[in-house]
Order: sequence, then C-alpha cells, then structure tokens
Amino acid sequence: MVFMALIACTKTEKSAEKGAIFMTEFDTPFAAPLFDKITMDDYVPAFEAGMTQQAAEIDSIVNNPNPPTFDNTVLALDNSGSVLSRVSAVFYGLEGTDTNEEMQKIKSEMSPRLTAHSDNINLNEQLFERIKTLYNNASSHNLTPEQFRLLEVYYKDFVRSGIMLTETDKDKLREINKKLSALTIQFNDNVLKETNNYKLVIDNEDDLAGLPQSVVSAAAEAAEAAGEEGKWVFTLHKPSWIPFLQYADNRDLREKFYKAMYMRANNDNEFDNKALINEIVNLRLERSNLIGFESFAHYALDDRMAKNKENVYKLLNDVWEYALPQAKKEAAELQRLIDEEGGDFELASWDWWYYTEKLRQEKYALNEEELRPYFKMENVREGVFMVANKLYGLNFKKLDNVPLYNPEVEAYEVTDADGSHVSLFYTDYFPRASKRAGAWMSSFRKQTTKKGEDIRPIIYNVGNFTKPLADTPSLLSLDDVETLFHEFGHALHGMLSKVTYNGLSGTSVARDFVELPSQIMEHWAFKPEVLKMYAKHYETGEVIPDALIEKIVAAGKFNMGFTTAEFVAAALLDMDYHTQTVAQEYDVNAFETVSMNKIGMIDEIIPRYKSSYYSHIFSSPEGYASGYYSYLWSEVLDADAFQAFAENGIFDQETAKLFRENVLSKGNTEDPMELYKKFRGAEPNPLYLLKNRGFIE
Repeated sequence: MVFMALIACTKTEKSAEKGAIFMTEFDTPFAAPLFDKITMDDYVPAFEAGMTQQAAEIDSIVNNPNPPTFDNTVLALDNSGSVLSRVSAVFYGLEGTDTNEEMQKIKSEMSPRLTAHSDNINLNEQLFERIKTLYNNASSHNLTPEQFRLLEVYYKDFVRSGIMLTETDKDKLREINKKLSALTIQFNDNVLKETNNYKLVIDNEDDLAGLPQSVVSAAAEAAEAAGEEGKWVFTLHKPSWIPFLQYADNRDLREKFYKAMYMRANNDNEFDNKALINEIVNLRLERSNLIGFESFAHYALDDRMAKNKENVYKLLNDVWEYALPQAKKEAAELQRLIDEEGGDFELASWDWWYYTEKLRQEKYALNEEELRPYFKMENVREGVFMVANKLYGLNFKKLDNVPLYNPEVEAYEVTDADGSHVSLFYTDYFPRASKRAGAWMSSFRKQTTKKGEDIRPIIYNVGNFTKPLADTPSLLSLDDVETLFHEFGHALHGMLSKVTYNGLSGTSVARDFVELPSQIMEHWAFKPEVLKMYAKHYETGEVIPDALIEKIVAAGKFNMGFTTAEFVAAALLDMDYHTQTVAQEYDVNAFETVSMNKIGMIDEIIPRYKSSYYSHIFSSPEGYASGYYSYLWSEVLDADAFQAFAENGIFDQETAKLFRENVLSKGNTEDPMELYKKFRGAEPNPLYLLKNRGFIE
C-alpha cells in the first residue's frame, strides 16, 4: 500500500522506483543505512511517499469510529511516519556532513513542503480533539506514567503549535512557518559559503614566523589542494584559524584573518545575513504573539527547565559578575606581556589567542603543541570508549561490513557488558568543504520499543578536528579533546536510551537538560588516571608523562574569564534578540553593540558568536534560539552531578549505575528535575559551577 502511494505521487512508473530504498528498514547489519546505494534521485520520491504514508496514517486515526484510547490515538501518532523519519534522518544527516549543490537544492525544494506537511498534522483539529479528550480524562484510562508523559507532551506540542487559533490565524501561522524554514536554510547556506569562500593565501615564508611546523605543513597541503602550489593556505575552519591566531607573529595578518572570521555573512554581499536576521527575529515574535506569548523567549522557555526569561537572565548575570572582573584581570596580564615585549599598541581581540598562549607558557610552562603528539585522534576516541567501558560496561567493535557515507567515517558496534547489542555508532571527525562547521551528535534511527521488541538506535558523532597530514596523523588540541568527549556524552544519551515510545526517546528532552550528559563527560577527559589510559605519543607510544599531566591540571582554569565572558555574552545576545516584544527594523551591528555595552563587555573580547554566523540560533526555525544559555544551565547540573563521582570515585559503579538508570536511559519519560533528583538525591548546587570555573575556592 505504501509503495502504491509512492507510485501515485510521482509522474512515471520509472521515477516511482526511485525512493523505494527507504520504504522499509535497511537490509543490512543493524539496519545501517545503505549509503552506497542511495542516490540523489531517491530523496524527493521518498520524501513524497513518506508524507503520503503519514497523511494516510493520520487520516486513519482521525476517522477511527471508536472512542480515543492511548493505543488508537497517541501510540498510532507516535508510530506514524516511519518512511518520512527514515529518509529525513539520512538526508539531513548527510546534508550537514557531506552536502553538495544538488542536496542543497533538494533541501530548499522540500523545506516548504515538509513544513506544510508538519503544519497539517499540528493544526489538525480532529486529531487534537482526540488527544484533548484523552488528556482531559487521563485518570480514567489507567495509563502508565510513561504513557501519560507521552500524552502530555503531544497535548502541549499541539497547543504550542497553534491548534487553538482561528482559521485565519492558522493560515498566518502556516505562512510564517514556511518563511522561517526558508530563511533559516538560507542563513545556514550563507555561513557555509562564506566559510568556504575565504582563504588566507601566504606566499612569503617570513609571514609564517611563530607557527609550529605541523600548522605550516597543514597549510602547505591545503594550498596544494587549492591549486596554490608553493604557497600556504589558511581557511576559516576552526583547525586552521585557531592555531594561526595562537602562534602567528605577524600581527597584521592575525587581524586580517580574525576579522575575516567574525565578519562572515556580514560583508554586504550576496551572502550577507543581516536582512535575514531581521526577518527571522520579527517572524519569531509574530508567531509567538499569534500563539499567545509576549515574546519568542516567553514561548521557547515555557517548556524548559528555566521556565522564564527572568531565571535565564539571573543565571547569566550572576555568572557575568564573576566572569567580567576575571576577564579584565586576564586582559591586564596580556597587556603586560605586550608592554614587556616593547609592543606599542593596546591589546585587541585578534591578539588575545596569541598572548594567551605566551602567558600559558610563562605561568605553566605549557605549550599546547607539546601536548598534541599525545592526543592522536584515534587514541582519544579509544579513550572515551574506555571511559564508557569502565563506567557502563560498554564495548566498541570496529565494523567493516556496513556502508559509510564518506571514506573518513568509521563505524562501530556497541555492546553491553552482557554482550547484547546496544547501538551502531559512526564517527566523522575531519573538516571538509561539504561539512558545516562545529561538532554535533544525531541519529539515523532513534531507540524505541515496538511490539515488545527493543529497537536499538543508530547514532553518529561529527567533528571538525585537525585533519591528518601525509606524514602525521590527526593530532588534537585540548579544546578538540574536550569537544570529542562532549559529543560522545550526547552519543551515550542516544545509545543508552531504553524507553517505550519514539517521542520520548534519547535526547528528546528539554533543551536546557540535553547538555547534562554531554558536559558531564568532559570532566573525565583530563583526569590523570584517564589521561594515562589514552594519551600516548603517536610516534613512541610513550604514556603522557606525569609532568605534563600536572601542567594540564594546573592550567585547567586558565583563561576562564575569557572563556566564560565570550560564552555569556553570546547567550545574552541571543536573549536580547528574542525578548523583544515589538517588531522593529534591526541594525544588526548596532544591536550587538548596544547589547554588549549594556553588560560592560570589554573591547578585547567579542561574543563567541556574532549575529551573522550565529548558527545555533538562526540556522533553523527554532534551534537554540532563546536557548544558548542551556550550556550554562546544564553546567549547574553537570558540575553538581560529577561531584557525586568525585566523592565516590570517578569510576564508582554504583554512581554510574544511578546516572545511567535515571538520566542516560530515561529520555523524556519524566520531568528532568525529578530524574536528576532520583540520581543525586537533591536539586543541584550552583556553587560547583563557580568552583569548576575557578571563580570561588
């Protein structure tokens, strides 16, 4: 029947065969996607078939003559759209990691259609009436706590999606949703193009002064790949621009390069994002007002742990009171170095990385390039695997019998201590022009339970770490190591999910709770006993010496004023945009300036993300908008949570069992604070965050 729907929605029988690969689970080990057989021609027909299938399933629910029950309404809705879920997971996974012009064209073509399809479900009054009837009479249906949680989630989602609106306002909402989908896609595409289009080409070897040989070699290989033989090319991918800013002696080039980074999509050209930001912010406000909220922040925070903007601003401003004075002290120390060197200039933002590296060496005799040989990517990855094994009994076996979407990707089967299958897991860690910037976790299939069978997930981690060179493997920075551990924490949250329903599975939790599993993993990265497990010199196999470990630990809170200030500034900028209650014409650069002046941000530091490339909040209709604060909110949780391990032993089995059973496996089956209290026995103490950042003793 589904395949016939595919035929009905395509033009010819021949084209109908395209997309059939997505109609059932993939016939591969662990249902791994058939990346080697999926073609560009498969996506649109599969999207169309998936929408047709789900529309028919929704009609079946709505037209069921029997009174609504959990099974015939909520469960049927939760199980609907299997084909659409399958093709969406693969398409959007690859569009972020290995895109091309054809994929971007398909994304633009399908976006309004998928948005309309989603609206047709979210604004279906007959469907909502069945949900509402169940919700209002839940006590008479003998629901399990997990069933009621799923019912409650769907009920609130319908209300937040605008189901209570008049038909006229629903039409307005549909149009807004369609526009937001298109605008945020364009925003993301512009950032990708601006990132890929810029190259700093150096043809004078003197301009490489200060740069480590590994950085120079990478730039030479990049130049050769770009057709600039005999020169050196640096790009706006993080593994390229950060070491340049850390080590390049040429201040003018540092300034030029840094400005190119923070002026992305803000150059008044065809890829400029300022007009898009205006439209996105105002459309979000209009949408929120339609649904009954004063601002987008009111709407976004309504179903999060923070609950309201006052709580978010309080957290951010409380931390800012510690961060700003510390950042000023750090700036003064950097200015001292400049003066001692005879530099006749004031510290600027493009100087911060360079002089911070000098100060790190002065204070701790710690040169990050000295550490890189001990952080071969494969060894660090093995390190997180070993931590997961010691905590949760997980084992990771590299696979050669599943398709990969790119030669740089590797696949692993994850098994539990008893040998049972837990998850399929892909890692994709190197930058390429076809991949968007940043690091993330997602899934090609979520964990769920169907007909009594535990359907295990397919999870992947993505990064943009330093690529291997012809004669050197990928060697990570301290920041890269922490990022790899962070994203693996998200992966564990997806892998270890053990719930019944798709809508509550894995990372489908409140935005300001989802970072707890990822951020707590960072705590293990540089513990001495953990470093000795995985930090081995890539050439000699020597375990990292105690002297270097002591330096890493001693420098653990170094530069924390800068790190905290740039983060909090970005989080406040996000909130300032989305707490606006009146539509207006934004001068984006002026708005940023006012936002930063309001908190007394020093000129030497810029927010971690300036508006024009702030993909966290502008590259999807909602994303992390009014939610970038979540990392700090979750840090209150993770700092307190790790304290339990610090008190009992970082590999204490009982503590790990409690965390797995009450956080990692539970998805969204209960209120997040209740889950946290079941693990910890109490609400989190925010003092541990301040201690971890070195702001208090």
